[in-house]
Amino acid sequence: MFATKPRIALVHDWLTGMRGGEKVLAALCQLYPDAPIWTLVYVRGSASPTIARHLIHTSLLQTMPRSGTLYRQYLPLFPLFAELHKADASQLIVSTSHAVAKSMVKRHSGARHICYIHTPMRYAWDLFEEYFGVERHGWFLSRCVYRPILSLIQRYDRATIGRVDLFVANSSFIAERVKRIYHRDAVVLPPPVAIDRFIALERAPEDWYLVVSALVPYKRVADAIHACHHLGRRLKVIGKGPEFDSLSQLANSLGAPIEMLGALDDEALADHYRRAKALLFPGIEDFGIVPLEAIAAGCPVIAYAHGGILDSMTSDTAVFYHQQTTEGLVDGITRFEQKPEAFQTDVMRAHASKFTEQAFIIAFAKIANDLLSQPATGALT
Repeated sequence: MFATKPRIALVHDWLTGMRGGEKVLAALCQLYPDAPIWTLVYVRGSASPTIARHLIHTSLLQTMPRSGTLYRQYLPLFPLFAELHKADASQLIVSTSHAVAKSMVKRHSGARHICYIHTPMRYAWDLFEEYFGVERHGWFLSRCVYRPILSLIQRYDRATIGRVDLFVANSSFIAERVKRIYHRDAVVLPPPVAIDRFIALERAPEDWYLVVSALVPYKRVADAIHACHHLGRRLKVIGKGPEFDSLSQLANSLGAPIEMLGALDDEALADHYRRAKALLFPGIEDFGIVPLEAIAAGCPVIAYAHGGILDSMTSDTAVFYHQQTTEGLVDGITRFEQKPEAFQTDVMRAHASKFTEQAFIIAFAKIANDLLSQPATGALT
């Protein structure tokens, strides 16, 4: 146990926008307002003021050409950047990780490391084909270039597990993945959801569906486009990412009533939640903050029944479908349209209220204090 208030360092993979992981970091910044942040690369203006007011240390990746937009292209070098990027003599390291943040090297002999893990590297362990498969990159690149690189990254990922004293998973789905890949137990703590700006909205549903998502392969946004085209339903897609152009081309080629809106500010996003007929959620998500934002605004969810969504949604807030295909989503939409009145705004908002920022901060502080009260091993790994 530390006799004085411990020095704390926050570690995050990269700061290039405000997605779910960054919202967790923002809550931790409220809990630890004086803690510096260590991250691979930081795009100024991309993070919230809550994050940006902290002292932010970047790695060698920050100096690489076009690292702010092409940071994913430097994936083979992530372990090197992580090893060279060492936190100061902090006594408590808190990482939020879906890549290499969990690998932060301890400098203090009695330091503890809590990793709030969004997922073990999904493209290295479970979604290689979606990101680096033959269909996307051809046989040679997929099997002779990307496969060996990702195998080395897997070895590094496992080799640095011992640097973490306690894993905190964002859902039971991720806790199971941590157990399977890292052979470690994890405490489950749902991420914070800033629902206040949604709960106060007046619900005014219109005749169109909504997708809010990073436009990356595993989100399965194409399923929503195909399903809405098949049913002749209007769809609005909010989000940005490497698949924006290909999804836009798909929508145009189908001649479907689909709008690709790109990234929107918080006010416009909230307005779309309150006016959408329902949110479509076709991917397997680690947890799923977006569906909670939607139900806080009174917007029901139609979701594939797998992953973290099962921790956050119930039959009072969502229609689940069980086949992750266009046909499965079509079935989900059809069943929703048979009983849209079954979803009551007050009930959905009451459920969303269980996942507040304050609840997260209180629970995480207890987890950290409990760890710090235990004797340290003194090991540096």
